[in-house]
Amino acid sequence: MTQGHDPLPAAMAEFAETGLITHERMRAVDANARALGLTSLQLMEGAGRALSESVRASGGSQVLILCGKGNNGGDGMVAARYLQDLGPDVVVVTGPGMTVETASQLEVLSHCRVSVFPVACREEVMALRAMFLQAEVIVDALLGTGLSGALREPVRTCVDLASGSTATVISADVPTPGMRTDVILAFHRPKVEGSRVAGIGIPLEAEIFTGPGDLLVLKKRRPDAHKGNGGEVLVVGGGPYQGAPYLCGLGALRAGADIVRIASPVFEPVPDLIYEPLDGAIIEAEHIGQILRLIDHADVVVMGPGLGDQSHHVVRALAPHCRKAVFDADALRTPLPQTGNALYTPHAGEFERMTGCRIGDDPIGRARMVRESGIPGITLLKGGIDIISDGVRVRFNRTGTPLMTVGGTGDVLAGVAAALFCQLPAFEAACIAAYVNGRAGMAIEQECAGGMLASDLPAQVALELFGKGGR
Repeated sequence: MTQGHDPLPAAMAEFAETGLITHERMRAVDANARALGLTSLQLMEGAGRALSESVRASGGSQVLILCGKGNNGGDGMVAARYLQDLGPDVVVVTGPGMTVETASQLEVLSHCRVSVFPVACREEVMALRAMFLQAEVIVDALLGTGLSGALREPVRTCVDLASGSTATVISADVPTPGMRTDVILAFHRPKVEGSRVAGIGIPLEAEIFTGPGDLLVLKKRRPDAHKGNGGEVLVVGGGPYQGAPYLCGLGALRAGADIVRIASPVFEPVPDLIYEPLDGAIIEAEHIGQILRLIDHADVVVMGPGLGDQSHHVVRALAPHCRKAVFDADALRTPLPQTGNALYTPHAGEFERMTGCRIGDDPIGRARMVRESGIPGITLLKGGIDIISDGVRVRFNRTGTPLMTVGGTGDVLAGVAAALFCQLPAFEAACIAAYVNGRAGMAIEQECAGGMLASDLPAQVALELFGKGGR
């Protein structure tokens, strides 16, 4: 995310998502907020204060707060600090693995009017059984949204005693599995049904704009991975404009695809790409059978780079046979090619050609138009601020530089999106592709100031995705 831009217009709030949010998406939003300058401790402070207000609203005065080792536990410790006048009891799960932020809150808590009871095993929790029985309010801040696997001691016994008590149980963000809960207080957005929601000051931009947090959905390659695990991409294009499909293919390789084939009438000597020759000067109906055999092996097909305006009938015939497809450049014509899982990557002129709608400069108006366009898939509208929409959600991306008006940068973007689409849903692939392609351009601008080549982008994209750039 870039800094120093104008404040977001109030109307941008219409693009804020509502309803349940997944753990993975919330991690991304948190990370984006931190990239904008909001620290983890500030987020924890907001959550803990909201939690303390919920405790006060319950009316109980005998308060027991159960804190785990993760940041959820830190939220509970902040709440204890705000509830000092009630002299709460705080049970803290000890042992290795406590986060830095939670350890910091525990240190501060040692100077507060609270009673802290460290527990490392079942027996130590059972020794506090009377405390559970006497509590009027129990705060469940044991485990956050990232739990996987069965409960371990001493958490399991904390859950059993709290669930068996007569106290009002308030769970921070999500209930610990097995916990009887009366109130679930979600921070920012609900993670489970039936939650109350407390705002904790996360900037709107952290959710509706792309940022480094979006990269957290990327998974590291397994040590036992073999060729093909990263996905196979087929690029169908070229003829009138011979370089475009090869730039697209290089973008796909640098973004993690293992195998990239170029089906084109034009050969360029790029040894990393597998050339599938098509006879003639342009792609024609006579090539459909040959390309269909290649589509059978592809995880994602990119159609359009360098294709020209005489092959659209071929694109339309091939499209329904693709499991996943990215339609770019000359494939963006009417009638629009369609497949069950599609990503369209137009610039403003191509969007008008696709929809008949002239798109203006105002990002809010552009976003509304993209969202309401009726395009049957995910749309990534390229521009000074990119707009990604699935017809319901809208995400903005402001990375990039005016140097990227050079020809070929959109071809690289299509390839990057295709590689990510091998592993991710189309919407997330489009968001990350726009973000890292723009970041790559910005990094190149810092190095060379001007004279960017589209072929400069792929290597830098890899750094933004997997190396020093994004996270």
